[in-house]
Amino acid sequence: MQREKFGSRLGFILISAGCAIGLGNVWRFPYIVGEYGGAAFILIYLLFLAIFGVPIMTMEFAVGRASQKSIADSFRVLEPKGTKWHWFGWVGMAGNYLLMMFYTTVTGWMLAYFFKMLRGDFVGNDATQISEQFGALVSNPYLVVGFMILAVAIGFGICSFGLKNGVEKITKVMMLALLAIITILAIHAISLPGAEEGLRYYLIPDFSKIAEHGIREVLFAALGQAFFTLSIGMGSMAIFGSYISKERSLMGESISIAVLDTFVAIVAGLIVIPSCFAFGIPSTAGPSLIFETLPNVFNAMVGGRIWGILFFLFMIFAAVSTLVAVFENILSFGMDLWGWSRKKSCVINVIAVILLSLPCALGFNLLSGITPFGAGSTIMDLEDFIISNNILPLGSLVYVLFATWNKKGWGWANFLEEANTGKGIAFPKWLRVYVKYILPIVLLLLWVQGILDFFG
Repeated sequence: MQREKFGSRLGFILISAGCAIGLGNVWRFPYIVGEYGGAAFILIYLLFLAIFGVPIMTMEFAVGRASQKSIADSFRVLEPKGTKWHWFGWVGMAGNYLLMMFYTTVTGWMLAYFFKMLRGDFVGNDATQISEQFGALVSNPYLVVGFMILAVAIGFGICSFGLKNGVEKITKVMMLALLAIITILAIHAISLPGAEEGLRYYLIPDFSKIAEHGIREVLFAALGQAFFTLSIGMGSMAIFGSYISKERSLMGESISIAVLDTFVAIVAGLIVIPSCFAFGIPSTAGPSLIFETLPNVFNAMVGGRIWGILFFLFMIFAAVSTLVAVFENILSFGMDLWGWSRKKSCVINVIAVILLSLPCALGFNLLSGITPFGAGSTIMDLEDFIISNNILPLGSLVYVLFATWNKKGWGWANFLEEANTGKGIAFPKWLRVYVKYILPIVLLLLWVQGILDFFG
């Protein structure tokens, strides 16, 4: 069966960027930038994004395009006879399912808050009442599971229409709408009275904060953000490589996606940080920033309900674009390995993902007694730890070694030939020593540091 292809280059870039652009862009990036020195941190982050994130993304795209398969079968197609690289395909498949086991629940929260904003549930509430609303949501198993199922249905519903008519067409509209909405929100946020202090906090370099935390901690924070923001290491990008033509080289496409992902992250900060400063509300709340802090900001704004509706619509587009991208990868497992039709793969995986997502959805209510890392931790923390602290960095290491090891792997020459086929920026040949020897060490250090930080 001939592999489906994207209808346009724009579709490929927007969908790949949609996979990378996730909820972490909105709450984690603004907080971590302010915490570690504003613009100084952004410059370090951009440097690491260029020298670490882009090369690995290019390798993942190259493996996908050369094999014309998802991670389920791509290593088997390209590996030298007798090697066992294809074993990682099962790890990558598990990683995609694990990510969706908690991402569907969080997407459900976004859908719930969008409807809450539409109904005006936060109007007239004080900070305590707003916080209680989030607690009431997550503690209600029927609501959490219901909205999780709605998120799964929306994602697989889009995928069921096919690559061009479903995934590409609808994701392009969502991503373009997302870019328009965040631009409008950012212009409004930076024009608020009192927003200037937030802009200074966010955008003016503060090297004293780097000294305060220590250069080592800041460097690892920037490296971690640059690495995890692109969703590389478990084949979520390789699938889109398998859908694109050989008209463009892959380095340039990776740069375009990284730039778009970074643009959304930085503009999200221009929405969140100035708004919080303008109304004297802490911007360092982490994940709860979206659900417990920002509704207070919208309540204090003129026309805040409208701005809140737009914000959570933006959040839904960011979340659903990631869902659709990863669901497409999940659908391809059955299609590549067992020759399932798209329809059959959709039906099976709708059921599978809903069942697999139940532990996380119930982890805040009926299963709240399960605390994998001690009091206050949840099933979601365990699932996120397995993905973010293990599969992503170690999976990236696998891609780097596979693309650079000759005889035992796919090999440097094969990777370069695939990556540099087509018009656009070529992957530099002189980077061979760096990507073969230095980059693997950095990835191992990042993995070890992530484990130490998590349990430290």
